Amino acid sequence: MSHPETDVVDLVVIGAGINGLATARDAASRGLSVVVLDQGDVGAGTTATSSRLIHGGLKYLERYDFRLVHESIRERHLLFRTAPHLVHDYPMLIPSYAGDSRPGPLIRLGLAAFDVLAASRGRGHSRGMSARVIARRWPGLSRTGLRGGVLFHDAQVPWAERLCVELMLDAERLGARILTYTTVTGLLVQEQRVLGVRTRDDRTGQVAEFRGRVTVNAAGPWIDRILDGQVDSGRLNGGTKGSHVIVDPFPGAPDTCIFFEAAADQRPIFVFPWAGRYVLGSTDLTYEGDLDEVVTSDAEIEYLLAETNRLFPAADLTPADVLYTVAGVRPLPYTAGVSDNAKISRGHTVHDHGPAYQGLLTVIGGKLTTHRALAEDVTDAAMRLLGRPRGRCVTRTRPFPGADTPDWPAFRAQFLRSAAPLTPAQANRLLDIYGVRAREVLDLIRAEPDLATTVDEDSGAVAAELVLAFQSEGAVTLADALLRRTLIGLGPDMAASTALTCANAVAPHLGWNAGRVRDEVAGYHAALRRFRPRALDRPVVAPTNDRRS
Repeated sequence: MSHPETDVVDLVVIGAGINGLATARDAASRGLSVVVLDQGDVGAGTTATSSRLIHGGLKYLERYDFRLVHESIRERHLLFRTAPHLVHDYPMLIPSYAGDSRPGPLIRLGLAAFDVLAASRGRGHSRGMSARVIARRWPGLSRTGLRGGVLFHDAQVPWAERLCVELMLDAERLGARILTYTTVTGLLVQEQRVLGVRTRDDRTGQVAEFRGRVTVNAAGPWIDRILDGQVDSGRLNGGTKGSHVIVDPFPGAPDTCIFFEAAADQRPIFVFPWAGRYVLGSTDLTYEGDLDEVVTSDAEIEYLLAETNRLFPAADLTPADVLYTVAGVRPLPYTAGVSDNAKISRGHTVHDHGPAYQGLLTVIGGKLTTHRALAEDVTDAAMRLLGRPRGRCVTRTRPFPGADTPDWPAFRAQFLRSAAPLTPAQANRLLDIYGVRAREVLDLIRAEPDLATTVDEDSGAVAAELVLAFQSEGAVTLADALLRRTLIGLGPDMAASTALTCANAVAPHLGWNAGRVRDEVAGYHAALRRFRPRALDRPVVAPTNDRRS
């Protein structure tokens, strides 16, 4: 067995989702030596299956979870400032219909309370709207039983994958090591202490050990799998399955997010525009199946389409209209005997397994919006175990790499003036995905003009982006580059038709021969199967081991 680390690091982090990466960034910024290990790519699990909304915490008022509301409002506000290229103001309409379980006056009261809590950290106060105004402003909405509604301001991160990429880049800049496709096969346990982990490199088969003074289990829904058989612990993860459906614009489609109550189960769900298409979601189902094979079921598709058709009578959506689906498992705390999954806390806990297993922390729960706060809590806990002063947390003000400029609007305007040979649409796309790092794409093009070649007509993506993905952003496979770096793979056909073009474009720069190109394309198409993309025209048989709670 090889020992890649001759010295013991301060922190071994299991999981390169948004919480594990944020922890690595925070810990490294406070001077800790850190290594992060993940069985797949960064952000390829739960993070990539989120609803892409940065919630201010409105939903948690209903459960009187004021601590989480306050934390969510604060973290949303910080993201507006530290990642302005990725996180944007996002108005949403909350319509009220006769028969809703949450009466309109109650919703307006809750929003008034939220506005007070948000105070100067909001992006505008909520505004009550009459049924007549709603009918005029959103003519596609059903008017049957419409009582009025409220226009509310929240936030969206269209590319949650890029949050992970930038957290990885910043963590590495601060000295952390991020190792993907490295499966943790066991914990190193000696007497009453966890000393690190055993791993297997899934590309080479090489086994190794990584030793750490503190081990952080930040594997999201997989936390129990990491502990199983080695750490005496009750069940910690009780994650629920959330699925989304992606469709093209449809008759009556809104130009803002609509947040409404489903008739079938009174669950709040969304219909919102995203990247030229629409997202319908999400479900909230108890899930006991394979965490590595989470697929949207036919029943979930039917549920989301039916609720959308009810709200937008002209839509007439059918399963044939579904471009693809996205499904994942939320990393929620296990709660025995729960009758309503919405009642499970969306907060997080840093669980110390000592004294029985000293040096081991497990992160339970957590969500996209509050990843930074979670990371601060984890690092604080690690500092206590290490017997070191807490130190100053800088992540509240530290900009993401794509926002590393004193004046983001000025940079954007200047880049658009000097982005030749790119078209204005291509330049805007680069800014929306890479922020100030868009100039790195432009530098590659100016060094090699052929890299300005468009590799995907739908998005306008250029070959230089693919080269950047592999050379500077940690992509290992074509799927990494298309789904979580350039985002080409999140287009209407999930790049099924352009994957070969993309692979050929990057092959000369990576030394890929024809066989490697074929393997990468085949691997990419295989990775798409869990999304059930219409473009592949080979439906996946979805598992039926989930149930509505």
